[in-house]
Amino acid sequence: MTIAVLLKQVPDTTAKIAVSGGRVDQLSVSKWSTSPYDEYALEYALKLKEAGAGNLVAITCGPQRASKMLTDAAAVGADSMLHILADTSEMDSEQIQSILAAAIRHCEAEIVLCGKQAADTNSGSTGPGVASRIGAACVGMVSEVEVEGGSFSALRASSSGNERVSVSKPCLFTFDKAATELRRPNVKGIMMAKRKVIETVSPQDLGVEIGDSKVNIESQNSPPEKPPGQKFEGAESVPIVVLKLREEANVI
Repeated sequence: MTIAVLLKQVPDTTAKIAVSGGRVDQLSVSKWSTSPYDEYALEYALKLKEAGAGNLVAITCGPQRASKMLTDAAAVGADSMLHILADTSEMDSEQIQSILAAAIRHCEAEIVLCGKQAADTNSGSTGPGVASRIGAACVGMVSEVEVEGGSFSALRASSSGNERVSVSKPCLFTFDKAATELRRPNVKGIMMAKRKVIETVSPQDLGVEIGDSKVNIESQNSPPEKPPGQKFEGAESVPIVVLKLREEANVI
């Protein structure tokens, strides 16, 4: 049995994003990282592997730079890596979902884990879309997954508190933040990962015809700069501050 974890490389949350010609200038991004929710998916994929659920394959779809993310996943325990080499900047979510679904079938994975949403787009459509394409049960917003006999038990938040959902394979879980410590690559893991070969394929190799995107981005721009703060000194400023807090900030 094979477990697949879907990983996406996004600009690091501390990186500055520059816009040039109405588009995000990806060359200006100083640091790229694994999308934070995907890190929790990877952690629990490793836990399932250690519980005997199967071998773990890390999958990503993106440009060449995304291969480092797969090597990092191998350094903490992923058995194999699959890189669908493609420029996803002009693809819509349905195109990417079709590619990832084909990659999962290629790996013959029956258990799939991914983040609930990517840190750059925040759309949250990848998990449900992929699950629909591979005919798998989809459990979203989970914070924990464990093997339970021949099925899998997931913990997730609901309107009435936490609930446990039990599903059989094939299944897909989308991860929220979890109360677990994420493992990081150590020197030994990094050296071992360097010996592993990343399987690199194209969408065409997987039998996917990408076609034209259904989404057209007219332009992208940076958010407006925040107005400068206001400074008040002395006891005589108290009535003015209280008035602003009440009528402008609406906090009292």
